[in-house]
Amino acid sequence: MTATTFDFAPLLPSGLPPAAARWTGLAKYSFVGGNNDPEQLPLTGLIDAVNAVMRREGRTLATYGLQSGPQGYLALRKFLTAKLKRDADISCSAEDILIVSGSLQALDLVNATLLARGDTVIIERDTYQGALNRLARLGINTVGIPLDRDGMRMDALADALADLKRRGITPKYIYTIPTVQNPTGTIMPETRRLELLRLAEQYGVPVFEDDCYADLAWDGKRPPAIYAMSKTANVIHIGSFSKSIAPALRVGFIVAPWAALSRILPMKTDAGSGALEQMVLAEYCVSHFETHVPALRRGLRAKLDTLMEALNEHFGTAAEFEEPKGGIFLWVKLPDHVDTMKLYQAALAAGVSINPGPEWSTDKAYAGSRLRLCFASPTQQQIREGIATLAEVCRNEFGVPARSSNKELRAEAAPR
Repeated sequence: MTATTFDFAPLLPSGLPPAAARWTGLAKYSFVGGNNDPEQLPLTGLIDAVNAVMRREGRTLATYGLQSGPQGYLALRKFLTAKLKRDADISCSAEDILIVSGSLQALDLVNATLLARGDTVIIERDTYQGALNRLARLGINTVGIPLDRDGMRMDALADALADLKRRGITPKYIYTIPTVQNPTGTIMPETRRLELLRLAEQYGVPVFEDDCYADLAWDGKRPPAIYAMSKTANVIHIGSFSKSIAPALRVGFIVAPWAALSRILPMKTDAGSGALEQMVLAEYCVSHFETHVPALRRGLRAKLDTLMEALNEHFGTAAEFEEPKGGIFLWVKLPDHVDTMKLYQAALAAGVSINPGPEWSTDKAYAGSRLRLCFASPTQQQIREGIATLAEVCRNEFGVPARSSNKELRAEAAPR
C-alpha cells in the first residue's frame, strides 16, 4: 500500500508564502543580516552576569514575568528608563516600557494594534526589509518618501500628506528610522524632526519611531528622539539590544503613552519574552553598557573603513556610496544596468551573500541597481576577499567594475 502525503494547500489562507528554502548556513562571505561582530560580543561579562543574577534571583523563573508583571523584567525597564533619558532625552518611567522579543515583535504588535487590510502608512522610500515585508503581508498601502543626506525629506512628506488628504485618506502612521537610518545610514537633524512632528500634528497622524541602530552613531552623539520632542504624546518609540549587545538574545522594547501601550499590551499573547535574557541584560548593562558600546563602535568603524577601501580598490567609480553616520551597513549604487536581484543569485553561487536593493525599497526600479552590504559580522580579511569576489562576479555578469578607482581619479585631477 502506497502512503500518501496530506495536502495542506487547500487549508492555507490566500497569499500565504512558503519559506524560500531550508537553511543551508551562511555564505563564505556574508554581507547580509543584522549580525554583530562575534569578537566584540562581551562574552565574559555576559557569563559573569548569568552567574550573578541566577544566584540572586534565579528562583523568580518559577513565575511568569519574573514577578515583574506582563511588561517585562523591572530591573531591565529601570535600566532603560535611565539610558533613554541619558542618550535620547526621553523622559519616561518603567511603566511606559514594554519588553518584547526583538524589534520585529515590536513591529508586529504595533501593526496588529493600529492596522487593518487596506490601510495606508507613510514610510521612508528605502527602509527596513522586515517592515516592508510585514506591511505587504497585511495588505497595507505604503507611500514611500524619498531621503537625502539628512533622512526623510520633509517637502516630499508634506506633499504626500496633502495628496492623501485630498483623496480622503488618513495614514495610520508615519514610520521612520531617524537615527542611523536603515539602509542609508543617515541621521535626521533636530530641525527636521521638529518639522516632522509639526506635519504629523497638522494632519493628525502618529509617528512610529524605530531607533534600533541609534547606539551605533560613530561619535556617540545623536539628536533627541522624536518621542522626546513630541508635545502631544503622538509617538510610539521602539528600540533593541540586538545591535548593541547581541541579536540572538531577541530583546527589544516599546516606549509609548499608556493610551497606546494599554492597547498594544493585550496583543502580546506569548506570556512574556525570554526571562533569562532580560535578567542577564539588566545585570550586564547596568555596569558595562556605557563602556562596551564605544568600543563596539570603534571596531565597527574600522570595518566600515576596510569595506569602503575594498570597494574603491575593486569597483572604483562603478560603486557609489555616501559614508554612513553609524551602523552596520553600507548602501551602495552600482551602474544602472546592474540588476542586483540577478547579482544576488550569481554572487551567492560564488560564495558571497548580499541584500539586493529592491527588497529594501518601496521603489523597486529606483533601487534596482542598489545593494546593502552589512559589515559587522565578517572579519576585515573576509571583507577584502568578499568584495574582490563580488567585483569579479560583477565583471563577469555585467561588465563592471570600471578600470579607474576613485583614488586614481582624484590623483589625475590633482595639480601636477
